[in-house]
Amino acid sequence: MAVDLLLGLQWGDEGKGKIVDVLTQNYDIIARFQGGPNAGHTLEFNGIKHVLHTIPSGIFHKGAVNIIGNGVVIDPIIFKKEIEALAPYEVNLKQNLLISRKAHLILPTHRLLDAASEASKGKAKIGSTLKGIGPTYMDKTGRNGLRVGDIELSDFNDRYRNLTDKHEEMLANYKVDIQYNLQELEAEFFEAIKVLKEFQLIDSEEYLYQALKKGKKILAEGAQGSMLDIDFGTYPFVTSSNTTAAGACTGLGVAPRSIGEVIGIFKAYTTRVGSGPFPTELFDKVGETMTQVGREFGATTGRRRRCGWLDLVALKYAVQVNGVTELTMMKADVLSGFETLKVCTSYLYKGKEIKHLPYNIEEQNVTPIYTELKGWQQDLTKLTNYQQLPKELLDYISFLEKELEVPIKVVSVGPDRTQTIIR
Repeated sequence: MAVDLLLGLQWGDEGKGKIVDVLTQNYDIIARFQGGPNAGHTLEFNGIKHVLHTIPSGIFHKGAVNIIGNGVVIDPIIFKKEIEALAPYEVNLKQNLLISRKAHLILPTHRLLDAASEASKGKAKIGSTLKGIGPTYMDKTGRNGLRVGDIELSDFNDRYRNLTDKHEEMLANYKVDIQYNLQELEAEFFEAIKVLKEFQLIDSEEYLYQALKKGKKILAEGAQGSMLDIDFGTYPFVTSSNTTAAGACTGLGVAPRSIGEVIGIFKAYTTRVGSGPFPTELFDKVGETMTQVGREFGATTGRRRRCGWLDLVALKYAVQVNGVTELTMMKADVLSGFETLKVCTSYLYKGKEIKHLPYNIEEQNVTPIYTELKGWQQDLTKLTNYQQLPKELLDYISFLEKELEVPIKVVSVGPDRTQTIIR
């Protein structure tokens, strides 16, 4: 058996949570492999909207085991709130949710450092979610971090105090005024640690190895999107982890040869939250319509998402870097009603037309070159099979498949899990 991957191909917010939820019925184990509570995976069914930040999106399926992998960073306080939010829905969390001992902990002072760092940048802000993600990954790579397994050790409080003292020294060096009451923050943190201790903590790489030997079907769930990858994204306007397929190996402890299908998810248009280059961004009525119809506001931060036409140059790049084997197109319903659709098929880069993603895509270097296609007027949200899709949408899909050289196997026509058409 192999581990299949599901990951975003744009700047995040592609709809990974919904598709993981839809696909979970085909898997025994769902495993998150990177990111933290900066993720907001939205699931809608039975008239209820759920937003998950740390917990894998297969949690509502009774037969599936959900694992928070070693590549994830966990804020115990946010985790506790997630658990409390799920309480009314009879989800057997104690049995179906396992946590890697090697996952790193986000401390209250990590969030303070995040806020101080972002405030100190002024106009050069990178658009951090201020969840402490960056500082936690910095401590991880700097070999200072605390991990989930440390809470089982007798000297955890000493380890915590040593790292927190170091963080307070760092905060004192920032020339910005961050108001906080550490005593209050710590009281909430240690209450949340008690909740974390109630869950099954595992050596996740061994667990997954044995699961593969037994023939279990595993789906690795990514967070954020490929264009936010720390190495291959639009640096420095990126997240602090590897959001691409390679991150699943290091974030779960599975060997590259164990990777099976790579399912890439993209929106029928493009969005981005926060700062950073965005060649196809729209500032007109079309962009505003995409924002309102697509409800393009961050599930984690509530921030308005920037919207634009589909960027095939960036999408091809993400398909290539991830080795994508099949595609899922989200939010086709949002484009209903446009007479004409535009797709960026190349860039004018420093006076020359190119079809690959260059080192720098800031607006002074890149101008998108578009291909126009006919739009569709039909409301898609009530459609249930592929044959019902309007000809213009079928043409749009065929055009994208030809350009990307990968089949589009799933088309989403609404936010609910039932509004999913599988070809």
